[in-house]
Amino acid sequence: MSAGALDGLVVADFSRVLAGPYATMMLGDLGARVIKIERPGGGDDTRAWGPPLDADGQATYFNAVNRNKESVVIDLGSDAGRAQALDLIAAADVVVENFRTGTMEKLGLGYDDARRVRPGIVYCSITGFGSGAGAALAGYDLLVQAVGGLMSVTGPDPSQPTKVGVALVDVLTGLHALAGIQAALAHRARTGEGQRVETDLLSTALSSLVNQASGFLGAGVVPAAMGNRHPSIAPYEVFSTADRPIVLAVGNDKQFAALTRVLGAPELATDARFTDNTARVAHREELFALLTELLVRRSADDWFALLNDAGVPAGPINDVAEALALGERLGLQPTVEIPGAAARQVANPIVLSATPVTYRSAPPRLPE
Repeated sequence: MSAGALDGLVVADFSRVLAGPYATMMLGDLGARVIKIERPGGGDDTRAWGPPLDADGQATYFNAVNRNKESVVIDLGSDAGRAQALDLIAAADVVVENFRTGTMEKLGLGYDDARRVRPGIVYCSITGFGSGAGAALAGYDLLVQAVGGLMSVTGPDPSQPTKVGVALVDVLTGLHALAGIQAALAHRARTGEGQRVETDLLSTALSSLVNQASGFLGAGVVPAAMGNRHPSIAPYEVFSTADRPIVLAVGNDKQFAALTRVLGAPELATDARFTDNTARVAHREELFALLTELLVRRSADDWFALLNDAGVPAGPINDVAEALALGERLGLQPTVEIPGAAARQVANPIVLSATPVTYRSAPPRLPE
């Protein structure tokens, strides 16, 4: 097995639940040694977040973000536990924590404490709402999706704000933490200097609103939920077919012309209502009705094959099982066997030619 890109890097992982553990799992996949510090009496909260449970009775939620880690139980409320934790920090390159702001400082394990015992430490703090006026607020993904604007643009219409089906803000925050840690490590490699890395759920949610936030800042447009439609593109939504729904994601005029040819209605591409994207957005309802009338004549899988052969982005709405099966058919190897794990897991999506990710160990059991 070749050495990973982060082989030799040691991470002291004080994080729990999702954002922090996702970031540290990614570091572990890339070759780092990750030591997960857990509380006595139960460990990471997600160990109890079942069902579903795997064949070994372990919560699959915990398993999703904790492979390639070792686990040690430490009572951070005791003097002996804090001393043990400080010893781990002294031997680490990276610290990751997502306690409420000020908690690690009160324990004597904050950034200033860490760099006293380990000059050059990269110390990543993940919070819900930053370390200022929002420091006391609890950071939960659903809450941040609500107050961060994401739910306002998600759902069938403005009267039914809806959360995303996974804790997306947590995952995105974990990825931002990973990027910040990697940047700090690159800086340390050049200068020998460590630094503190901070990110928070709300800032990540706001950054991830991308075009929706830009539309407000640049044009004063406050976006609202449009179901499966796109505010700036048409046709870019869900349509009925003879059996199940299909998505069309037509991003330019060439793709639209190809769509009309496959549907047997090439005249639509020269119809004044649909000749360019601006016109199609203005006449969205008429276009939707016309396309639906044509699409219901065949099955979603038939259209998937025909449209993709013609270069038109389209596909059926798969469930999770069907989505993983699609990845397999496309040769993406979306799942992997983990040594000692009761079930396969979703693979790391990063492909490196010289230092590929590795899957060395199953999510750890809680030490006795």
